[in-house]
This record gives sequence, structure tokens and C-alpha cells, in this order.
Amino acid sequence: MIVAETLAPRLSEDIIESRAPAHIKVNELAIYYGKKLAVNGISLSLHRGKITALIGPSGCGKTSFLTTLNQLSKLNNQVTVTGEIHFDGENLTQNNVDLLSLRRRVGMIFQKPNPFPLSIFKNLDIPLKEHGFKNRAERIEKIENALKAVGLWDEVKDRLNTSALSLSGGQQQRLCIARALVLEPEVLLMDEPCSALDPISSGIVEELISSLRDKYTVVIVTHNLAQAKRISDYTAFFWTQNGAGKLIEFNNTRQLFSGPKDERTAAYISGIKG
Repeated sequence: MIVAETLAPRLSEDIIESRAPAHIKVNELAIYYGKKLAVNGISLSLHRGKITALIGPSGCGKTSFLTTLNQLSKLNNQVTVTGEIHFDGENLTQNNVDLLSLRRRVGMIFQKPNPFPLSIFKNLDIPLKEHGFKNRAERIEKIENALKAVGLWDEVKDRLNTSALSLSGGQQQRLCIARALVLEPEVLLMDEPCSALDPISSGIVEELISSLRDKYTVVIVTHNLAQAKRISDYTAFFWTQNGAGKLIEFNNTRQLFSGPKDERTAAYISGIKG
């Protein structure tokens, strides 16, 4: 029998005590599109230097939740967000947040690679200029370091002035990750970053994401449960409840997959529901 829908997300107390420090703490977050409640009452902590996977069926609010974390949701004037998102003590749902600074500290990687239709070099140089880096030598050093961090430097160092659109899909996605890393963020948000890639490219990007552990706080939306198990430290399971996305269960990944506390989680990860 499915547990009552009013059941709060199940969390193991011993796991709570052993977690890494919270980098972002979300409390009773709700998201409205116009008058429609799309995501309801999300409370969880995203831990510093760890990878958190958001799983659940399509339409359960994972991406909507993700875009509130760097306030991209504010680009849509039909969206209203209530509750609290504390990032290093600052509540991001307040209106006085410096969005340019926030989006430097919290980078975003989208499902489909979206390089600028410019050169490989300019894809990384333009963000640096926009964020006030005026010294060209400093920018060049940062660009090289970012490309090395994603394993692209040796592949593109002799063609930095060629179009980024000439790269393969996997290379484009790594370039987009480098574009985020060049600003030296603290947090990386990733919305199904491998779903538009072939299996080989997907594997390369997945290895890259794993390598970011401890250096960055990473939050990744994925429909690939095997991927979530492989790369994440924590997993949050979302479901649709009364027409709105809801956090059903949050735990470290090993325990969530091996011993889910909620029958909906168990049904989803076993393939019974999805």
C-alpha cells in the first residue's frame, strides 16, 4: 500500500548528523506559475563539495527547483517563489540579491549544449569581461585553466579562434562547463547535462562531473538512475502530489537506493512507477 501523501520526506537521523556542512539550505520553498502551484514545500540542504542528484519523473518540479537556486526563475515574470533559499547565510528569495554576483558564484549547465556562435576563445572570454576581468593576460590564464579542467585544452589549444559550433556535442558540453568554471563558481547546477549526448560523450562528461566533487557543490537533474547512483553523494526524489512537485525522500545515495524509506521511492527506482 502506498503511504499517505501527507507523509513528510523521510530522512534518517544518523545520516543527518554525518552530512557535510550545508552550502545551500532550502526551507519550505514553493513555486507558482501564475496562480498554479507547481512545486510545493521543498526543504533540504545541499552539502558543500558534494554532488546531489535530483531524480523523479518528468513534470515533478526538478528543473523548476533547480532554476530557483541561481534565480534564473526571475527571468519569467509569471513565476512567484515563496519560502527561503539560504546561500552562505543570504536569503536568495529576497529582492535585493545581486543577481550578477550570484550567477558568477552559482553556474548553470543546461540539457542541450548552448555555446555562443562565436570562437572557442570568446565563449570563455566574454563572461570574464562581463564580470569585470580587464587584464587580458589574466583572462588568458583563466581560460587555459578552465579548458584544462574539463579536458579540452589539448583538443582545442591550436584552434581557439575557430567556431565553438565546430566542436562535437560532447566537446560543446564540456566547453559550456568550462564557461561556468572560468568564473570560479562555488556551485554548479546541471540540468540533464548528458541527455543530449551519445554514450561515449556522455561517459566523458559524467567522468568530468565526478571529478568536480570536493571542489564544487554540484546539483544535477538526471533521469538516468544508474548515473545518479554512480556519481552522486546524495539523492533527492521528487514526485507529483496533488498536481504539484513535492520532495518525497532525501538521503545519501547509497542508502536511498539500497533501502528507500518511502514506497513511492522504492516503486520508482525499481521501475514500477515512472
